[in-house]
Amino acid sequence: MRSLRRAWWPSLLAVPETEPKSPPQVHANTRAFRGASFHNADLGGATFRDCDLSGVRIVSSRVDGLVISGLNGRAGRVVVDDVDVGAYVAAELDRRHPERVRLREARTAEDLRAVWADLERLWEDTLARAGWLPGAALQERVDGEWSFVETLRHLVFAVDSWVGGWLRGEAAPFSPVALPPTDLALGEWPTIGLDPQARPSFAEAAALFAGRRARVRRALHEVTDAGLDESRTATPVPVWGEETHPVGECLRVVLEEHCEHRRFAERDLAALRPTRYGQGD
Repeated sequence: MRSLRRAWWPSLLAVPETEPKSPPQVHANTRAFRGASFHNADLGGATFRDCDLSGVRIVSSRVDGLVISGLNGRAGRVVVDDVDVGAYVAAELDRRHPERVRLREARTAEDLRAVWADLERLWEDTLARAGWLPGAALQERVDGEWSFVETLRHLVFAVDSWVGGWLRGEAAPFSPVALPPTDLALGEWPTIGLDPQARPSFAEAAALFAGRRARVRRALHEVTDAGLDESRTATPVPVWGEETHPVGECLRVVLEEHCEHRRFAERDLAALRPTRYGQGD
């Protein structure tokens, strides 16, 4: 039994160094830590990306500044001091971003077209705010997340995958500058026509993004309620294998990508204040 009067976490300053300090290590594609236990260990500043943390328990440890992001309020149960906070997070995200609710409740082709019109207006505002920042800022990553330009490139990838690959059945749907999810190995990029060295400017990425948004608009204009239930089978990324999805699901994924990545982009634009680049007050 723990005494509430003692410190909530041990002082790591009192823990002797058992090995020389070394540069931070990178662990990828491993199950070596499944079921592991860390006691009196310094994990400060560590990053867990695309990891399975199901069932992880943090007990009597210092968590000041702990950040969990990218879960969209659908991470499953997240319990803090015996309180499941998942529903609260989902509700707060819905309050801040009501377009999430409209997308979730969309049932017909016309509903999806209306949600997309809302998202396009929101993205126009976001692009306008981004335009006030210098190009260097829009290439900068905030806390290791994608830069604004990289976010646009990823949305190009999403449209190329779901509209070009599944809905249109194109054999080579990807723009060379599209940016795939982080779980696609760099060595696989050239196999689907992606250029790992691509570094487009904001203007170039924005122009490409505008073209892809127009493509989504056309797809939504053409689809009917009956067509939403039709299935499409394709293999846009061979290493991921062949997949079959209903047309409605393909379109929903594209809209959700634009919804959630705009939220991330707005968050990071707020951190890239013009004053950091000699602009503004």
